[in-house]
Amino acid sequence: MSVGRRTVRASAAIALAGVVGLSACAAPEDTEGPGSGGGEEETTFLQLATGSTGGTYYPLGGEIAQLWGDNIEGIQVDTFATGASVQNMRVLEGAVENEGESIDQSELVMAINGVANQALAGEGPFADEPLANPGDIRALGNIYPEVMQVVVSADSDIESIADLEGMNVEIGPPGSGTEVAARAILESYGLDPDEDINAFDSTFGDAATALGDGQVDAAFGILSVPAAGIVEVSASNDVRLLPLDTEEIESGLMAEDPSYSILEIAGGTYNGQDDPVNTLTQWATLYTTSALDEDTAYELVRVMYENAGDIGHDVGSQVLLETAIDGLGDVELHPGAQRYYEEQGIL
Repeated sequence: MSVGRRTVRASAAIALAGVVGLSACAAPEDTEGPGSGGGEEETTFLQLATGSTGGTYYPLGGEIAQLWGDNIEGIQVDTFATGASVQNMRVLEGAVENEGESIDQSELVMAINGVANQALAGEGPFADEPLANPGDIRALGNIYPEVMQVVVSADSDIESIADLEGMNVEIGPPGSGTEVAARAILESYGLDPDEDINAFDSTFGDAATALGDGQVDAAFGILSVPAAGIVEVSASNDVRLLPLDTEEIESGLMAEDPSYSILEIAGGTYNGQDDPVNTLTQWATLYTTSALDEDTAYELVRVMYENAGDIGHDVGSQVLLETAIDGLGDVELHPGAQRYYEEQGIL
């Protein structure tokens, strides 16, 4: 089910709404859900691995978990912060260590579709340390477009990725989807991320601050559009996005990985970015394993798409049934999700 190149047009920039990460501790409402049918209901507790607190996954995951808790009887989903995509694929299999702290195993994770396919194939960040049971990964559905945004100051002389040679560049936290994609993009231009740039590995919130303070020359980030961190830094520092629809990208990265598509970010999305710019997108996708109960998976998918209008985060409007299975690649759909999509006529 991999998809080839296609163009997606981002909507015009909208005012950023403040979003607070929500816990998923509300009592479930009296609605039908897994195991419903009378009598006292036992609560099923699930965990959702999100991303860093400064990114999109963390607050959005909290809202989706709250949505599930409010609409599925007998389900409570708690969220926690992680290093995002690469790390999340590992916590599907068991607890992992992150900077000296143990991160619990999770039944549900948010991850970039391209990273999930690398995990399945034992490639990229999983080549040296593959998952023990990659065939157990199951997709539930796409959440929103994950857009690679490479930000520089508007008055910078940097016009292309090639101009980053010798520069101070934030490429994302180790094990994140941003880092994986940033390295691949740099390599498409013949740049070695470990030799040809001065690489930094901050979360995007810190990276945006460093860019605004002039401590770094550019920052990579796989983010929603508009991205809160870029909006914040552009409030006091005009910024530009570097184009990624180049021959180097199309003949290199996109030819090797069909999970990427071209996306246009409208001019005026950020202060200083007056013209539209084409960049790359993948998908933020919800994953689980074959161990998740089929009825539970069905309800999680159904409620997420049918109640997406209740999500307050900016990307809530991008949680769409019609794009739910775009770019899934070789990762199998969970049977519960597949049943729902068949009922809805998109399979």
